Amino acid sequence: MSIMNPHLKFQSQAVAKPYFVFALMLFVGQILFGLIMGLQYVVGDFLFPLLPFNVARMVHTNLLIVWLLFGFMGAAYYLIPEEADRELHSPKLALILFWVFAAAGVLTILGYLFVPYAGLAELTHNELLPTMGREFLEQPTITKIGIVVVALGFLYNIGMTMLKGRKTVVSTVMMTGLIGLAVFFLFSFYNPENLARDKYYWWWVVHLWVEGVWELIMGSMLAFVLIKITGVDREVVEKWLYVIIAMALITGIIGTGHHFFWIGAPGVWLWLGSIFSALEPLPFFAMVLFAFNMVNRRRREHPNRAASLWALGTTVTAFLGAGVWGFLHTLAPVNYYTHGSQITAAHGHLAFYGAYAMIVMTMISYAMPRLRGLGEAPDARAQTVEVWGFWLMTISMMLITLFLTAAGVVQVWLQRLPADGAAMSFMNTADQLAIFFWLRLIAGVFFLIGLICYLYSFRQRGRVTVAATAAAAA
Repeated sequence: MSIMNPHLKFQSQAVAKPYFVFALMLFVGQILFGLIMGLQYVVGDFLFPLLPFNVARMVHTNLLIVWLLFGFMGAAYYLIPEEADRELHSPKLALILFWVFAAAGVLTILGYLFVPYAGLAELTHNELLPTMGREFLEQPTITKIGIVVVALGFLYNIGMTMLKGRKTVVSTVMMTGLIGLAVFFLFSFYNPENLARDKYYWWWVVHLWVEGVWELIMGSMLAFVLIKITGVDREVVEKWLYVIIAMALITGIIGTGHHFFWIGAPGVWLWLGSIFSALEPLPFFAMVLFAFNMVNRRRREHPNRAASLWALGTTVTAFLGAGVWGFLHTLAPVNYYTHGSQITAAHGHLAFYGAYAMIVMTMISYAMPRLRGLGEAPDARAQTVEVWGFWLMTISMMLITLFLTAAGVVQVWLQRLPADGAAMSFMNTADQLAIFFWLRLIAGVFFLIGLICYLYSFRQRGRVTVAATAAAAA
């Protein structure tokens, strides 16, 4: 950071760049393993035994979590100094934690790929504190401890930055979400022998992340970008943000109950889970109204039209994926038939992409031109390529969701609602769904092409014209 970047308000914001770059590298890996899994759905012995389906799936989901965490941390390192109106407390600590987290993540993925999982558990002495073996939380205990250490150092760094600087609603909401992320991850260390109790607290990590505190992080990032690209008064944005996070926490925390329907929890969760999770689309719908209202009231035409498109797109896609598709199968009488079907996979794909992948790409799209020294925006050609990437990825993900939804409907019809009382077997049902899996795979290829366009847009080195920059600043 010895070279001054005139386009950054604070030079320490530059530590966000390696986090963003590494996040996108892991995103590419996640998509590649997703395509491998998609092909294994229809060509069952593809890459077997070199890369079994369970290993590919484990890598795919773990890369998703890790790249989003890198994205959140990069966003915080860019956002917090600007909101606090001071340099980051310790840029050196931020870079040290980056390398620690990156090394731990790479070594863990390599462990999944080259060491049998039981052998990995033995190698990392899982018996001392058993935490392995659960979906999304397959990381060895030593990796989980490393994540906690990185999270504590990260929270200390941005916390000290906030304490010594200006306190805003945006930074406070983000800090609250990040603290919640770290606190709820601690439940990954609790692995009781009772399966019902295990699943009960497992959701305290998974659900209270993605349908709880992560929504606060998403809301703060969206608010920050909208303030910058629209010029709308901060007070107006903050009022919207208060309403959104209140609805997100009320519906998300109690809405955890829709995971407690069939695991042996008390029957009251059938009502609580159904009612409150049915309300979970409300904060996402509020985000749609929020984003479009701010853009309509904008006081400036920001030159980075791609970032504006990402900001609007993430609210709509998140509402569809997390809201509409979540509601489709969240009521207990419906979930009784759809639980664990391809409808669940459809919801998961669109929700993760719309709510979290897109908000990270929104932040990267806004911040990266400044981090690269290009000013407020790259040139028109780069933005055109990025817009192509946006539409290719978003339309492809919508198609993936529709194909998986169709597969889920047929699956429920054949396997769980048989007309003659004799359900079709799992494998025979899977054979009937092959056409949907092939279509999903094709859509996945186009998604990868869209991601390549997004990445290629950063290779463009052109700058916006001086006149355009001056006009935007005015």
